[in-house]
Amino acid sequence: MRKYETVIISDPDLQDQARTELFDKIRNVITREDGIFLYLDDWGNKKLAYEINKKLRGHYTCLTYGGTGGLVKELERNLGLNDDVMKFMTILLSTDVTAQSLAQEAKDIEDAKTASEAAAANVDDGEETEKDTGQEQAAPEAETAEPEPAEPVTSVQN
Repeated sequence: MRKYETVIISDPDLQDQARTELFDKIRNVITREDGIFLYLDDWGNKKLAYEINKKLRGHYTCLTYGGTGGLVKELERNLGLNDDVMKFMTILLSTDVTAQSLAQEAKDIEDAKTASEAAAANVDDGEETEKDTGQEQAAPEAETAEPEPAEPVTSVQN
């Protein structure tokens, strides 16, 4: 099994409901072809480098999923048939991944998403409490544990 990323540029004038239906169809293709959907990253409307279908802007979305070459072929066939999709490009991220590792990654992503939503809700509650009471909350004491060694930083230069 392989891990892929597909960047889709859809019509920027598309209604939210129609865009949701489009991505539901894409998720259905992935599950029908025995793939594992990891996440959808909505980048929003951006200016295009060149005009596509007489449009100067496009709605960018990035899908990350795991599957086989047959899945990618079927997904790209469906994207090509859809009039709401202006352009798409699929990138191979990793060649040797297991279904278990992809399922674990999907679970970790979902757990992180729910944790960040809960943290955001707690931060909002904390700010309101501080404003309402007019008192600052005490900072927790710093732990006296030894600092972990820093990992080496590598950079890529072109």
